[in-house]
Amino acid sequence: MSRRTKGIAVPATLIGDDFRAPGVELLDFPPLWEGAPSWLNKPAVLAATGVLVVCALVWRAFARPQLVPRGLQNAGEYGYLFVRDQIARPFLGKDADRWMPLLLSLFFLILLWNLFGVVPGVQFPVNSHIAFPAVFALVVYVIKIYLGVRHHGLRGYLTGLMFPPGLPKPLAIVFFAPMELLYTFVTAPFTHAVRLFANMFAGHLLLAFFSAAGFWFLFEQPTVAGLPVGVLSVAAATVLTGFEIFIQFLQAFLFTMLAAMFIGGSINPGH
Repeated sequence: MSRRTKGIAVPATLIGDDFRAPGVELLDFPPLWEGAPSWLNKPAVLAATGVLVVCALVWRAFARPQLVPRGLQNAGEYGYLFVRDQIARPFLGKDADRWMPLLLSLFFLILLWNLFGVVPGVQFPVNSHIAFPAVFALVVYVIKIYLGVRHHGLRGYLTGLMFPPGLPKPLAIVFFAPMELLYTFVTAPFTHAVRLFANMFAGHLLLAFFSAAGFWFLFEQPTVAGLPVGVLSVAAATVLTGFEIFIQFLQAFLFTMLAAMFIGGSINPGH
């Protein structure tokens, strides 16, 4: 017995009569119990758990600092130095230490929420729900606009955005100013959130697909024809898990780096 896929006969034993690829329903979580608020679901619990875990780890690392750091304090100091030297100082300069609490919290919390996607038994990256990256991006956006207006006044802030030094005014009025206003007030906060969300969303679906395919062809409906597909799917899921961990770290770094860049640009728009 066979099926036709785009005009090609494919054995039903290979593709499976009942196999369904995971879809966006993976991100649709009901309330934890009947009658609970709609927002009280698995992503909300994981988000709150992540906050508590980060607070506990940071408290444990720095509550009683030793002159010679060991264990968790040593790891915490490496994390602090990484965020300070690779993210804060390049964009904030002398103001870096002032903004380290915000940037360090963003980096560690986003990283942990991302890593939940590869933790056995959890296997869901919190940032694959757009609401969470959107809130972070909104907070950074409000801080950015507030600092720009506070340090330069509304007129000075807008003038600095639209008319950078050295650019002819007619060119700025016609081309640069509209694009810069669109970028600052619309595109930047939107892409800041969507970049993180889209990477976590796509990675989660890919891992779910190859894991489900491997389980189906090796355990649910094992056949001779489906065995190679199952083995390849498991291999792909294993390789993609390692790659996903790298992407999870990279996205935490990029989101925090952009936050530092936006804040630094509002404080010192000329740099």
